[in-house]
Amino acid sequence: MTALKGITIVEVAERPAGEYTAKLLADFGAEVIKVERPGGAPTRHMGPFRDGESALFGYLNTNKKSVVLDLDDAGDRARLDSLLARANGLIDDHDEAWTAAHRLAPDDVSAAHPHLVHCIVSHFGQGAPHEWQKLQPINVINAGGWAYHSPSETTHDKPPLKGAGRFLPDYEAGIDAAMCVLASLLRQRRIEPGKPGGQFIDISEVEVQLNRIDCVLDRMLAGDVEPSDERTAYDMGGPGTSFACRDGHIYIFMTTKGHWNALRALMGDPEWARAFREDWLEFDCTQANVDLFRRHFTQWIAQQEKIAITEAAQKAGIAMVPVSTAADLPRNEQFAHRGFFQEAEHPVFGKVSYPTVSYRMSATPVRIVSPAPALGADQEAAR
Repeated sequence: MTALKGITIVEVAERPAGEYTAKLLADFGAEVIKVERPGGAPTRHMGPFRDGESALFGYLNTNKKSVVLDLDDAGDRARLDSLLARANGLIDDHDEAWTAAHRLAPDDVSAAHPHLVHCIVSHFGQGAPHEWQKLQPINVINAGGWAYHSPSETTHDKPPLKGAGRFLPDYEAGIDAAMCVLASLLRQRRIEPGKPGGQFIDISEVEVQLNRIDCVLDRMLAGDVEPSDERTAYDMGGPGTSFACRDGHIYIFMTTKGHWNALRALMGDPEWARAFREDWLEFDCTQANVDLFRRHFTQWIAQQEKIAITEAAQKAGIAMVPVSTAADLPRNEQFAHRGFFQEAEHPVFGKVSYPTVSYRMSATPVRIVSPAPALGADQEAAR
């Protein structure tokens, strides 16, 4: 039994934002019918590639069906209406000019299919200025502030462009969109017989980022720090940064006397560490002291192995973590314990470890049942 058995979603989205929204629903058992343009969704043509197949598309479209429709063709547009008539929801992520041209604007959908839960994930939400409606993730993550925060050690001559990840705004917005769609589907199920039950959901990627705000960006909003182009304005300060170790990298963050005393003990209380005040992180965190710490710590940490040393540091109360590569993640003991990765066969890639979700539902868990579909593999669904 799956959580969303019996729910049908039509996806006309063509960016990771909408595709990820629908993927989350598909992985919980909804029938997601992906409507693709002739030639296929744009993400089919985005790297990285393996044997000519997009790994990005392969991840974003598990458990979905593929139908090819040319929405500029009257016959195909009518077939879309037939799909929508029997669906529970519609997922989109296009700009307003596209939705208007294809009669998929909120008012159009509400008039033709008043029963539908209709969700559009856009950069700034509905009604944004025209020039803000066709952007790339690089624009959105800068508008939301996150590109100026990660990584904090970026040098001034190389300002960060994307922040943490290629499609961070898309994925974060997709999580909120899926949650809102689920809430609206529940309302749809509880609505009085004879009532329409539909609802429009307007997701703004920039607003999602602002809702994920952390203490660094919060300091700017509170007026404690003036926004500027200076990297130090967005930094937490102190000696925290990434350091190379024997088999990779670790990241350490320290702000208190307790952190410092624990680290000194972990390092065996070396002579160089005694030159620092016990409370230097709180009251004597000068650039000279930061530079001195980093110079000595770099030599020590270079001899350590990242998993062993970070586990020892965390047990001692030090905020030190390994910097994981993509190859590290499927081997992570915690992820393995949680069953975060599921293995499934892909016709081109072979056996693939798919990342799933951070929560487990005992009766209706996420299951990767089928790989991303071949283009038009389910064309009969639109007849």
